[in-house]
Amino acid sequence: MIRSELIQKIADENPHLYQRDVERIVTTIFDQITDALVRGERVELRGFGAFSVKKRDGRIGRNPRTGEAVEVSEKHVPFFKTGKLLRDRLNGA
Repeated sequence: MIRSELIQKIADENPHLYQRDVERIVTTIFDQITDALVRGERVELRGFGAFSVKKRDGRIGRNPRTGEAVEVSEKHVPFFKTGKLLRDRLNGA
């Protein structure tokens, strides 16, 4: 599902809301999650999962085309861990 499909589904299930309002709500939620991750905070949505940021140390990698050694700098990457309820629903429990 892509963002526009999510907005359309929420709008369809809530006919009392205008689609532009639903779009603003979804955008605000995603922006708040993103801003929290940028600040290094953890975002937990009970029953769904938790977003956090993990640090990857710098390392020496290889260019797959030439085999040449390349320095890869350290970076921060988003990480998502599913909640128990979501895992149970996916596994049919």
